[in-house]
Amino acid sequence: MEKVPMLAEGYEKLTADLKQLRAERPKIVDAIEEARAHGDLSENAEYHAAKERQGQVEAQIADIEDKVTRAQIIDPAALSGDKIVFGATVHLLDDDDKPVKYQIVGQTEADATNGRISYNSPLGRALIGKKVGEDVEVTVPAGDKFYHIEKIEFI
Repeated sequence: MEKVPMLAEGYEKLTADLKQLRAERPKIVDAIEEARAHGDLSENAEYHAAKERQGQVEAQIADIEDKVTRAQIIDPAALSGDKIVFGATVHLLDDDDKPVKYQIVGQTEADATNGRISYNSPLGRALIGKKVGEDVEVTVPAGDKFYHIEKIEFI
């Protein structure tokens, strides 16, 4: 079984999402029962909407439970070294010598606008294993991007 690396913060968010979805289950069952009481199910929009929502919630619960059971929680502060690894915060210079900073995180935690990229993203994959001073070329939908690694932190 393949582990799913994530930060403690991401694990906590997943477990909170799971708790909220599990709390929604009884409400959906009540909505289905109420819609059933309205009669003919073939033309009952409330019934079909509630059943569809139930399917979505159950699928989300199964997905999150799978990730939680396979979670490998990594504390970046406990890491060290001179290579970029999961959890590292990387300071880069882009093509225009503009500084950018990214933390390498799990897929569920990724948010590029807030400087958090997945280890599975094109840039994340290109950065893993690199050292300070190296250059990285990444092919993205917009074309090729070049970065120079300035600093690696484990915070």
